[in-house]
Formats: sequence, structure tokens, C-alpha cells
Amino acid sequence: MDKKLRFRYELTMNAAEANMYALIFVVPLLLLYGLPFYFIWLRHNTLNMFVDFLVDNWRSLAFSGLWVILILLVGVILHELIHGLTFMLFCKNGLKSISFGIMWRFITPYCHCKEPLKARHYIIGALMPAIIMGFLPACLGIITGKIIPLLFGLFFSFAAGGDFLIVWLLRKQPGDSLVLDHESKVGCYIVERTDHGTPE
Repeated sequence: MDKKLRFRYELTMNAAEANMYALIFVVPLLLLYGLPFYFIWLRHNTLNMFVDFLVDNWRSLAFSGLWVILILLVGVILHELIHGLTFMLFCKNGLKSISFGIMWRFITPYCHCKEPLKARHYIIGALMPAIIMGFLPACLGIITGKIIPLLFGLFFSFAAGGDFLIVWLLRKQPGDSLVLDHESKVGCYIVERTDHGTPE
């Protein structure tokens, strides 16, 4: 840790714990996206209309397994890139403060910010993939009645479960408190500067 930073305490969990606790968000997300989709597009459908809806959307779902795997792999990488690019906007040293890698034990890509950020900036960086790859595509699916963007958004909202956990861990932190990304766990350190400076 930077000698100009003083450790206060840690808000973390390991990857296995994070994956388990992330399941808490499954039902709320299903309700958040599924209920509007149902009430807008399916509530007044008869059984025949519902079958026609599934048939029409099945054509959109008729990807080969290889394409599905490719889209998911690219999406996971893009998820981490969005973290990095967002964190970078708040880092004094820009991209030099961002590193990417893979936790091979859990076969999980990660993005690590090596510079302390204000809690509100850290939260923005944590949530941005869920907004761009989860919320926005799901809203597109709800608005258009297309199931592919809905499922895409739902999947990548589930994938952001660990990010939601970090935000939950930080819920009581003042927006100006300093947060340093943990280098090996899901979460962060709460730190303070010994030189009384603040990050830009």
C-alpha cells in the first residue's frame, strides 16, 4: 500500500462467498425485468397468442451454441473493460492505475484499480457494467418486446452480482471517503491519506 495511505479497515469477501451471496439478487432482478415485460407484452395474450409469441421469438433465440458461448465470453471481457475505463476517468494516473487479469482458481476475469478513489466514484465504476450491459439492454427488450435483449440484459445483470455486493458493502460510507480496490478479494479497503491530500 502507498506509504501516504493509512489503512482503516477492510470491506471484502472471497470469490466463493461473493458468488454465493450474489444469488440474492436473482429473484429481485427477475421481478424487475420480468414483471414489466409480462404486463406490457404478455398479460392480455391468449394461449394461442402466447404460443405465437414464443415461436416468433424462438427464431431470435436460434443461435448455435458456439455463438452463445462467444457472446458470453466477449461480454465477460467487456464487463471488466467497462470497469477499467470508468475507474480510469477518476484516476490521477489514468490507465496506468488499471490492471486486468484472471483469477484462475475461479476462472474469473478481474479489473483492479491501484489508485484510491472517492467512494462515490468507486461505486460508479462498480455499477457501470450492470448499467450498460444489464439495465439498458433489458429496458430495450421491455420497450420493444424482443426477448434477446431482455435475456442479454438479465444475464449480465446476474453477472454483476459481485458488483452489487460491493456497493452494498459501501452503503454506509460517506461519498468522499477513500476506497482502495482490494488486490485479491471482492471488495476494498477503506483508507485515509496521511498527507491530507485528496484524489483528483
